[in-house]
Amino acid sequence: MRKEERYKKLIEYFSVHRPIAETELHYSNPFHLLIAVILSAQCTDKRVNLITPSLFKKYKTPESLAKASYADVYEYIKSCSYPNNKSKHLVEMAKTLVTDFKGKVPSDVDMLQKIPGVGRKTANVIASVVFNKPVMAVDTHVFRVSARIGLTTNANNPLKTEKQLVQHFPADIIPLAHHWLILHGRYVCMARKPKCDSCGIKDICNYYKLLSKKTK
Repeated sequence: MRKEERYKKLIEYFSVHRPIAETELHYSNPFHLLIAVILSAQCTDKRVNLITPSLFKKYKTPESLAKASYADVYEYIKSCSYPNNKSKHLVEMAKTLVTDFKGKVPSDVDMLQKIPGVGRKTANVIASVVFNKPVMAVDTHVFRVSARIGLTTNANNPLKTEKQLVQHFPADIIPLAHHWLILHGRYVCMARKPKCDSCGIKDICNYYKLLSKKTK
C-alpha cells in the first residue's frame, strides 16, 4: 500500500469513528494548559488532572505564579514526576510570560520555546491545541503508532516523525490527527500489548501485517 493511500484511509476511518478528539488534560485557559503540559512530561494525564485543580485555584494568573517560591509550588505538585525540576520550570515560565510576553501565552512555536520548561513538543501542543496551528507534537504514543502503522519511514527520532507527519497530513487535519494518534496509542495501540484484533485500522497497518505473517 502506498503511503498516500494509508494516510487517506486513516483519515477516513478516524473522521467517522473519532470525529472529536481532544486533549485529556483539564484546563480552562492557555496559561493553565501550559502548566498542565509541562507537568505531563513523563507523567500521565490522569495524574496531572489530580494535581492541577488545587494548583490552578492557587495560581490563577502568570503574575500570581511568578511571585511564588519553588518550595510553594513543590507542595502542590510533589506527587508528579520530577517535582523539583518542574516547580522551578513553572515559576520561571510564569516570570517569563510576565516580563517578556505581557502575561500572555504566545502562539508562535519559536517564541514558546524561549520559555523555561517548554521544549519543541510542549510548544507544538500549545500552538496546536490553543491556536489550532498545523503543527504536530510528537510524544511517545505518536512516535510509536506512526512507525507501526507505516505513516513514517526510518524516522528514528521525534523531529523526523514530526516532519513526515506534517508533510503527509493535510494542514487543516493536523491538530485533530495529533489527538487521533495519541488516543489510539493510549487505548488501542499500546506499547506492550496492542489490541490488534479489535483495531479498526489493522488492514492498513504494517505492524499487524508482520504479526499476521509470523502467526501463519
